[in-house]
Amino acid sequence: MERIGFAGLGIMGSRMAANLRRAGFDLTVWNRTTATAEAFVAEHGGTVAQTLADLGAASDVVVTILVDGPQVAELLLGDEGVFSATSTPTLCIDMTTTAPEDARMLAHQLAERGAAFVEAPVTGSAPRAADGTLTIMAGGSVEDVERARPLFEAMGETIVHVGPTGDAQTAKVLTNAVGAANAVALGQALLVGRRAGIDVERLIEVLLRSAGGSRAAELKALPMLHHDFTPLFRLEHMLKDVRYALETGQAVGAPFPAAAAAREVLNAGMGRGLGDQDFAALIEVLEGFAGVALTDPPPPAGPQ
Repeated sequence: MERIGFAGLGIMGSRMAANLRRAGFDLTVWNRTTATAEAFVAEHGGTVAQTLADLGAASDVVVTILVDGPQVAELLLGDEGVFSATSTPTLCIDMTTTAPEDARMLAHQLAERGAAFVEAPVTGSAPRAADGTLTIMAGGSVEDVERARPLFEAMGETIVHVGPTGDAQTAKVLTNAVGAANAVALGQALLVGRRAGIDVERLIEVLLRSAGGSRAAELKALPMLHHDFTPLFRLEHMLKDVRYALETGQAVGAPFPAAAAAREVLNAGMGRGLGDQDFAALIEVLEGFAGVALTDPPPPAGPQ
């Protein structure tokens, strides 16, 4: 069994790494905050790498899940990065959501170091990361994706080889842009329902069982209603992904107005200081537009 290095033990990464341990992989972990890595190993086992060079020397395959492409490139290829070790991985799997062009550039730079690269962004949020039922989009050569597949099967339920490097990231950012647009439409519908005086919990029940149902409604309707913004997927990260989707559309000359509208709502959320909250917090922006909050008492019933 190959030695696996894992860098990035945040909301998603910690759960995904735990599934690799449960599957029996020999795991060395690194996190920017060493105490987080030590706590992970105390609970799940494995080894803590004190430096990125240590992580590189201890690994045949390195998995990264960070914030964006520049962070991944610095972690792997920086002066004190994974590839500063004398013995380095032969395969890097990046599960961060990045700009497609960042993935292509990183694949080229790693090839110059003699390492293969697979991009593998995920969808499913923290609950599916915890139970190992993520959807994983893979981009890269068939040979490299097949080498990575045992790891993917430990972390996900659906693995889709989308195509060459860049294609998986394109699929991911477009998927997230649709999710953001759905969340904005959902929040607007809930606020109209509140203004109309109907029971919003009953409205949500109907939405989830209708043509208006969506994954966004399943995951975000009740958090919006109760203003529970415990971060499962931070608003600032959703904004980043929507921007990537719009840049992709601009590059190929295809408009995406629904994503553009979602970007403006998320931008306003950042202005309200909601970036570290779950992106369900965009409801606060929409409440400002509507002049009513979902947490307000229902208004008196209107004319029948």
